[in-house]
Amino acid sequence: MRFSGILLLLWPLVEIAGFVVVGSQIGVLSTILLVVAMTLLGGALLRYQGFGVLSRIQAEVNSGRDPGREVAHGLMILVAGLLLVIPGFVSDVIGLALFIPPVRDLAWSFIKRNVDFSTVVVNRGFRSGSGKEKTIDLDEDDYKSEPDPDSPWRRIDKRDR
Repeated sequence: MRFSGILLLLWPLVEIAGFVVVGSQIGVLSTILLVVAMTLLGGALLRYQGFGVLSRIQAEVNSGRDPGREVAHGLMILVAGLLLVIPGFVSDVIGLALFIPPVRDLAWSFIKRNVDFSTVVVNRGFRSGSGKEKTIDLDEDDYKSEPDPDSPWRRIDKRDR
């Protein structure tokens, strides 16, 4: 927690330093135009790759496979688009890197190794996860709302006291 707090405080300083370095090399107007161009590029890439990942998630679910990788890629594309919309060159470099599929695959392998997750898709016959949970599936004939007179779990009536 302490590292993330320090990172959160240092991030704007790093972005300001990036503006100073880039601005001194290419000029103020070019720097502003570059920031606006990166924002527009981020929006376009987010739209293009976002729709692609949504269709891949749907295809994985329809075929009964685990959509975890595609969902993670979708989240990384969302983060990449947000980083490109935020003004700053360091966030733009990280955002552009996340739009590259091999970088996302590398991040996915790290996430998959270090995060415990499970995916459940209902009514498709697909289940993936840690296997710790136990599901009991009942048919309509297996469940009755009336009390069973032979059950040891009967209700205690007032007359039984």
